[in-house]
Amino acid sequence: MAATAALALAGCSSSSGSASASASADGKPELKVTESFMPEPVRGSGMAAGFVTVANSGSTADRLTSVTSGLSDNITLHTTKNQQMREVTSLPVPAHGELDLERGGNHLMFMGLKKQPEPGEKVAVQLHFEKGGTLKAELPVKEPTYNPKHG
Repeated sequence: MAATAALALAGCSSSSGSASASASADGKPELKVTESFMPEPVRGSGMAAGFVTVANSGSTADRLTSVTSGLSDNITLHTTKNQQMREVTSLPVPAHGELDLERGGNHLMFMGLKKQPEPGEKVAVQLHFEKGGTLKAELPVKEPTYNPKHG
């Protein structure tokens, strides 16, 4: 199990797909997905990692509290510090800042995949926030080694 999680985490990083949830001058978060992707999961592992960048141009911080998708009924939020992956109940989205889920850091874990995502496909997700409601996004499936910061 640890080896499988390590393989899934190794597939963990961010690309493009754009969506936004509004809020505005009333002091609420203004959220938008600016990048997203899912590396092709290891065949037979039943697990995948997902990465998104959520920008908040609003003056109020928010928290990503959960993610849902037709690909899996079990999607969790994770942090990685000192090469240790840990599940968390939420991730902060600072005011006038961004939440960056990327390889080696914060990421989404999809467990019990209902199908094997293939490169070129897009995985639809709904990101649920404490204050900003639900934001829909698509994660393009990329090759397993894809890293947007390095091409």
